[in-house]
Amino acid sequence: MKNRLIHKKLLHRPILHQMLFLCCVFLLLAFPVPAQDKQEQLTPISLDETIRMARERSREALAARHRFRSSYWSFRTYRATYLPKLNLESTLPNLQRAITKYTLPDGEEAFIERSYISYAADLSLSKKVGALGGTLSLRSSLQRIDNFNDSMTTAWLSDPLTIGYTQPLFTYNAWKWDSKIAPLRFAEARKRYIQDLEDVSLKAIGHFFSLLQSEIRLKIARTNEANYDTLYRIATGRFNLGKIAENELLQLELSLLRARSELEQAVLDQEINMFRLRSFLRMPEEARLFPVLPEAPPQSALGVEEAIAAARENRPEALAMERQLLESESAYDQARANSRLNAQLFALYGLTQRSDQLREAYRNPQDQQQINVGIQLPIIDWGLARGQIRMAESDLELTRIGVEQQRIDFDQDVYLQVMRYAMMDNQFRIAGKADTVASKRFEVTKQRYLIGRISITDLNIAQTESDNAGMGYADALRQYWYNYFELRRLTLMDPAKREPLQADFESLMQR
Repeated sequence: MKNRLIHKKLLHRPILHQMLFLCCVFLLLAFPVPAQDKQEQLTPISLDETIRMARERSREALAARHRFRSSYWSFRTYRATYLPKLNLESTLPNLQRAITKYTLPDGEEAFIERSYISYAADLSLSKKVGALGGTLSLRSSLQRIDNFNDSMTTAWLSDPLTIGYTQPLFTYNAWKWDSKIAPLRFAEARKRYIQDLEDVSLKAIGHFFSLLQSEIRLKIARTNEANYDTLYRIATGRFNLGKIAENELLQLELSLLRARSELEQAVLDQEINMFRLRSFLRMPEEARLFPVLPEAPPQSALGVEEAIAAARENRPEALAMERQLLESESAYDQARANSRLNAQLFALYGLTQRSDQLREAYRNPQDQQQINVGIQLPIIDWGLARGQIRMAESDLELTRIGVEQQRIDFDQDVYLQVMRYAMMDNQFRIAGKADTVASKRFEVTKQRYLIGRISITDLNIAQTESDNAGMGYADALRQYWYNYFELRRLTLMDPAKREPLQADFESLMQR
């Protein structure tokens, strides 16, 4: 009877062992091993905040700001070129004492000693007459000479008013072309600055999602390391009970080692991407950033035709193509003008008087006139002018062909981007659904493995698919936002609000 009881206890001992083993499994799954990595205090940062900081503080944004300022002052310089200019020139004084050669009234040459002090002041007002290409000037001057030879004498020479005009004839009129090109170049710079800010936004999106994806990869790596550590310890217990083969235990140990290696790499990648984002935003080294997963971008209300029309209206490339044609036409016009007759007309009328007294130098002034016409006509240049004209013609035709091709590519890029963004919503939904399904499948597969229904190979496959689906969702969200801002950059218009993008240029010049 006693032996029968002992045998009955021995029969129930494996059942007891199994119950204890299952209790340990549930405890390990319910209370996972805490991560050993020290968690530092992180500062949450959203995608909108990242873009805003990048547009204000990044090196690229500052460079774009200074490029626009340079264009602004270049345009101001062009306008100032055709505004009236007031100049004052003076000599106070000019002392000379020397023996110089002098022509006597009878025509003989002699050396005489000269000793004098001269003073001069000249006030002039000039302005370019852009439409004609000439220059109009008003001038008033006064001179004084003090001689110290035998006795000191003083002489005054005044020109109270002198009017002069210089007019090139049959020549290249730079103002004609500058008045077309310079405003176009400045308008292009304004739109270029807005586009540069959109480029900054695209870079900010890239850095933000690189850090976000590394955070997701790190989270996946930590979860995998914890799961495989738990599974390995469970498998060790099952191996000691003879429930699994050594090959399966070794496979789990190999998966655990691989998970730990991937965790170390994920930690390094996360640090690298955090440094890059922090450097891009010009933030202090001690800042620890944690990217917040953003929602999907807003839906675009732009159709293909509207997007192409907005791009033609808003983008700097459209103005750049027009400017290139004008510059080539200007070069061709200059080459033609340089090959023909060049003449210049100079006319002057003024009043002048001289006296030993300052007041007398302004009384009863005499008039003075001067008219001068200069002519330059190339006779033999061995085909130089003709060659320059032919080169300018070729450059102009080449520019026209290039601009025509640019316009075709320009419209094609906008069309493809609109279509690309239109399909991103469906792609994003598919990626989100795939992530949810893969995560659930891995949990089911893990539970089935724990009860011995599937092999370790099936578990590894499910874990790999779950990781890829999680990263695929983050990558789809990244592409979604990137395509949204790429559409903004190509049209310089808000796709959701259908409004042109603007910039506060007045405050920009005050910074």
